[in-house]
This record gives sequence, structure tokens and C-alpha cells, in this order.
Amino acid sequence: MYLTKHASPTGARWAVDGRYTTERFVLADLLQYPADATAAVAAGLPLFGEAVHTTLAPVDDDHEVWASGVTYLRSRDAREAESAGSNVYNKVYDAVRPELFLKAIGRRAVGPGSGVRIRPDSQWNVPEPELVLVVNRWIEIVGYTAGNDVSSRDIEGENPLYLPQAKVYDRSCALGPGVVLAGADELGDLPITLRVVRGGVEAFAGETTTSQMRRGLEELVEYLGRDLAFPDGALLMTGTGIVPDDSFKLQPGDEVEVAVAELVLKNTVE
Repeated sequence: MYLTKHASPTGARWAVDGRYTTERFVLADLLQYPADATAAVAAGLPLFGEAVHTTLAPVDDDHEVWASGVTYLRSRDAREAESAGSNVYNKVYDAVRPELFLKAIGRRAVGPGSGVRIRPDSQWNVPEPELVLVVNRWIEIVGYTAGNDVSSRDIEGENPLYLPQAKVYDRSCALGPGVVLAGADELGDLPITLRVVRGGVEAFAGETTTSQMRRGLEELVEYLGRDLAFPDGALLMTGTGIVPDDSFKLQPGDEVEVAVAELVLKNTVE
């Protein structure tokens, strides 16, 4: 089952499998139910016609979008290199406790077809393609979407404490195009790909799978929910296993395509 959010003339509306549901329905309503009831509740929603308007990021305005760091070996190695040999990221990779940080609130996320930004005070910006988990109020995984955690590698590399500035700024979080309802047991080996096209020519391409993650998905959400309540549910980006080489830098006009299984998220760099 597939949920999308659209910019209709009467305001943002959610759809199930390509058909609008009631104007009052939001994703948070569905995330009030236990995981084993989610699909049945979604299937029982009233539907009112084909969803044809612009697709938005599949998140409610007040939802929190969190992110995990250094969950793949490739990410650890890249962070160590950009930080001039510091071993802080190696410690995070091997530690019991994962790295978690707040990436955005829902109204700051952009959807498919919208522009993502690179910071003007950074010289080294990259896309980070990621599986994004959707969790309910009980911190159970009920679905997923695709995400692009746009990052400024030079700012983070200068000092790990600059992570918020490297990661959290306007239009740095892209999500979409929709939410696939699924449990954690279905997400262990999903293909993830990244493709960047510049001036009609492929500038970078890479691939990985979620099976390459150092940490389990349920482990990540369990840590997210420790002493932190999400009464309306939340989204969690799970880290990237695709990191372009050090010579690659995003440029305005680049077309970025992130694919997670059947979901394809496309954005242009502003």
C-alpha cells in the first residue's frame, strides 16, 4: 500500500494508492495505530478520486525527521578522511550507541521535483541517498520512503561539532515520492542507488543495499525512542552507504536521483 501527499487547490491532501482520501486525513492519524493494524486502517479509508496534483514530501508539517550517521562502512571511511584522520567517526561506527540527530521538521522538507540547496558558505556539498523509516507513536516501523540528506562535507570535516550546520539548513532534506507501508522484516536488503546528471551527462552514479548497514533498523528506532516521545510518529533517515569520491561537489543545476527499491526521488540543485 502506497501513501502520497499532494498540493490540491483546497490544500494539502493525502492519497492511498493514487486516490485521495478525506481532506481531514493526515499521516499522523495512521501512525496512531499499532503496526499490525496499519495496513487495514489504510485500506479502510474512504477514497474520492484520482490524485493528480503536485506531489509533496510525504510528511506532515509538524513531524520530526531524524537522521542516523555512520551506519555504513563507506560513510565511516569518508568521514574519517574528511576530518583529517580523526578517529571520532570510527568510534561512532563501532560504538553500541548510534549517532542520531534532528535533520528537519516536516514543513522544511521538500518533495519530488522541488529544488534542494547547497550552502553558499560551503565549498564541498554532496547528496546522501538514504532509506527513510516511518515509525508510529509506539516507535514501530510501519513503512519507508526515499530521502536525500544533503550535506556540507567541508563544514562537518572542519569540526564534528559543526554537524548541525553541515546538515540542517533550508531545503537540505528531500523526501519522497511516497510512503510504502512495510515492516522491518521487509527492509533488510533493499537496493539503494544514486545518480547525478550535470548538463545532460552523468556526473556520478553509485549503488548499495540496506544489507550493508552496520546497525539493524529496529536497533536505530529503539534508540530514537529512548526517553523521547513521538505521539504523532516520526521519520528516521538511516544513513548513507554511497559517498562520491573527494573530487565530486554538487553544483547548481545538477539533477539528483535517489532510488530506494521502487521509489525514485528526483530533485534539482538550486
